[in-house]
Amino acid sequence: MISDLKFLGQKAAQQVDVDLMSRFGYTIEQLMELAGLSVAESIAAEYKRGKVLLCIGPGNNGGDGLVAARHLTQFGFRPSLFYPVQPSKDLYKALMLQCTAFKIPVIQDLDAGLNECDLIVDAIFGFSFKGSPRAPFDKALLALRETDKPIVAVDIPSGWDVEAGDPQGTGIRPDMLISLTAPKLCASGFSGRFHYLGGRFVPPEMASAFGIPTYPDTSNCIRLA
Repeated sequence: MISDLKFLGQKAAQQVDVDLMSRFGYTIEQLMELAGLSVAESIAAEYKRGKVLLCIGPGNNGGDGLVAARHLTQFGFRPSLFYPVQPSKDLYKALMLQCTAFKIPVIQDLDAGLNECDLIVDAIFGFSFKGSPRAPFDKALLALRETDKPIVAVDIPSGWDVEAGDPQGTGIRPDMLISLTAPKLCASGFSGRFHYLGGRFVPPEMASAFGIPTYPDTSNCIRLA
């Protein structure tokens, strides 16, 4: 039951990833692929096919966004990427190569991209982020706070504290939140229209411990609220 679902703090969320890879044998590439697929499925369940601007950060949250962009293309959306800081790691280079193969454009002008898109995906910072955003992401988050386009946040809204959320009410206000593996504590402060859980890969032992509900049919995502 959804009422049994546990919300995780930062340390617990980090330990989940450690356990998935060390105890259960998952690779980071597998986890990103499954997470990104669930993000794309969640978006497809609630929004019309159109132009999607994915704002991509330099870490794992951004990797999830790159995977989601590829799947969104296959689902009939028209994604583009705002990806101002591209890491040199082979993992992220491979994900970008895949996006290039699917002819997903990378834009440089965020303001123009926001004006032209129908939907925004916030895949900038994940649950490991701490502190204040630095350039160029500080200005990017300001632009996301000011836009009237609907925003989909991947795992946590960028700029929110993973546990406290956005108590001052100064952060971005996503229309959809897609929690990955299990919701983080900050999700209790989410007030948008759609809250989804994504990532149908958690072993039964872990799923039982966190109260993760049964996913419907063959879906990789489930709507929580």
